Amino acid sequence: MLKTLKISKLNKIFLVGTLALSSHTFAGELGNTKATVEELRIPTAVKAMPTVAGRLAARIDAFAEQINKAKSYTVLTQLVLRHAPALWNDAKKSFITLGDYDDRPLYWSRLKMSKILRSSEGFAKLFPNQQQKLLWTLELLSRGQSDVKFDKKADKKILITGFDPFFLDRNIDQSNPSGVVALSLDDIVLSVEGKTAEVEVLIVPVRFADFDQGMIEELLTPYIAEKNVDMVITVSMGRENFDLERYPALRRSAKAPDNLNVLTGATKNKPLVPKLKSNELKGPEFVEFSLPVDAMKNGSGKYQVNDNRNVSTLEKTYAAQSLAEIVNKVSVNGSGGGYLSNEISYRSILLREKYNSLLPVGHIHTPRIKYFDQQALMDIVNQTKNIITQGVAEL
Repeated sequence: MLKTLKISKLNKIFLVGTLALSSHTFAGELGNTKATVEELRIPTAVKAMPTVAGRLAARIDAFAEQINKAKSYTVLTQLVLRHAPALWNDAKKSFITLGDYDDRPLYWSRLKMSKILRSSEGFAKLFPNQQQKLLWTLELLSRGQSDVKFDKKADKKILITGFDPFFLDRNIDQSNPSGVVALSLDDIVLSVEGKTAEVEVLIVPVRFADFDQGMIEELLTPYIAEKNVDMVITVSMGRENFDLERYPALRRSAKAPDNLNVLTGATKNKPLVPKLKSNELKGPEFVEFSLPVDAMKNGSGKYQVNDNRNVSTLEKTYAAQSLAEIVNKVSVNGSGGGYLSNEISYRSILLREKYNSLLPVGHIHTPRIKYFDQQALMDIVNQTKNIITQGVAEL
């Protein structure tokens, strides 16, 4: 019989997090026992990269054995609260030990765990809202939510987010530099000009529905609202060089699917406002980041670092010179585009404006890669570290 777990902190996270859920199903298919589009890719991934997909097998096997014996919601909850953060920690340890700059084992292992949970007998007997709560908690805790601690007594605290790999139907073995940046910089202390800064990280999904359900707000609000951080940087894979995205936009316009192959129906002629729970996300058409851009442009490395001001409205595409000239136009693309990279930046800046208007917040687009390119990833991580370190000097 499973012993009762002493996990009061995680239980608190579970209870608080589940209060944020509405009756709407998040992440498309997560409220039932049918495998998601992401989970259906697992066999292809295992065949294409068995070592990568199987790296965290010990955690997956232990989870499967215990989940398949669990019959009640209480026990299933305890197992999720135990194994989801443990998966995050296992992935971090593996990443550090092997030093191969590979974010993919965490992604594919999380999907294996969600598939195991979803297909278990005990899960099938739960009410839909209980199923959703368990899957939501598995997502949050396996993405680092309970591991943000800031316990190194540094002068400053920096919170960074990365993304899962995406466009996996194009390249099943795709890596995401932003996830690699997050795993590389987690828990480190940066030092510059007599200042120190501790870095903590989170990794978020490439799924429109999770954004609509409020995952970004749930993850970031405690730190921004309670003034527990000195800088928030969202990171994603972008173009040829590093872009510091000055003017994020409200609307979605990209035709690209998310990791569930969901299309929003938005276009450049008809950009759409995303949701926050059951309502439209409310905010100006454009916002402006508050990163110390002049200093961060000095981050040395292989790539250029740009202060990207390019935006698109229904009228034109151009490099805006001020927020005032675009804030009342209908947004199509922010500096960061019209996809989830732009959106996480926009949502984080809205939280800044609401709770902590002096906080430096903004988005870094890293250079893009195809598949998994270890040397490119090393170069990107090293330069991202330098860019952020230059920013620390201005805090």
